[in-house]
Amino acid sequence: MSSARSTDDAVALAATPANDTADRDGNADRTVHEVRTEEDLLTVRHAVRAATLRAGFSIVDQTRVVTAASELARNAYIHGGGGSVTIEHLTLGGNAGLRLTVDDNGPGIRDVDAALTDGFTTGAGLGHGLGGARRLMNDFELHTSSGKGTTVIATRWAGR
Repeated sequence: MSSARSTDDAVALAATPANDTADRDGNADRTVHEVRTEEDLLTVRHAVRAATLRAGFSIVDQTRVVTAASELARNAYIHGGGGSVTIEHLTLGGNAGLRLTVDDNGPGIRDVDAALTDGFTTGAGLGHGLGGARRLMNDFELHTSSGKGTTVIATRWAGR
């Protein structure tokens, strides 16, 4: 299930294991990685790859999650002026999953529908990043507010 929402008000999205309905077993741990430099993008890729291995993802799902994380982190770096990537390990009914929360404090996304359309770009890229990341993950939420930044929450479950 995917959704995209644009809001006029800033959205505070900080999941905690105790309040996380997707983590009914209470088994979540998280790491936060700042995205301020090109080197940080590589660090995020390596951290997400390690997280997919730890969660027992297949090589195909590893590639999906690392690709989505890379695209989202790069967007936060380039378009949002930097931000953070939070990696959360989840379990639900014995199934392992990863949730990526990518935050920035940039200008926000003016037209969410256009930004999710393949071929749309405001930079030098091919315009597949945001929509491609959405397709690679099982769940995808986008919250943005003009002048206040963007938050993307994307989850992938092993074997789905």
